[in-house]
Amino acid sequence: MQYVAPIGIGVLYALLMSLVHEPHRRRLNAVMVAGAGAAYLSGGGLGGWEFAFTALLAYVAFRGLESWTFIGVGWLLHTVWDVVHHLKGNPIIPFAHTSSLGCAICDPVIALWCLRGGP
Repeated sequence: MQYVAPIGIGVLYALLMSLVHEPHRRRLNAVMVAGAGAAYLSGGGLGGWEFAFTALLAYVAFRGLESWTFIGVGWLLHTVWDVVHHLKGNPIIPFAHTSSLGCAICDPVIALWCLRGGP
């Protein structure tokens, strides 16, 4: 279930976001990916790299205000960060040890939807 539920969450995210009309949908998703970039800041599991990653995703999200491709790339970058945190850092939810793994499974589902133009 820990592998199936994150896929369902990603699909549910895409379905709910599809209800938001453009151009608000793209802009809202850019804000969401920017927020995801800062999700690990309070855990500090990777020290100063947390700030560097947040800055990178802030830039990608800014570019995503006008580009679904950048939003999709942002979710893929966050997937990599989730895997790094699952293996070496702190989980995204402190009391749920495999939460970063779940996020790493969910994020590519959202990324694929974004790379298709967020239909």
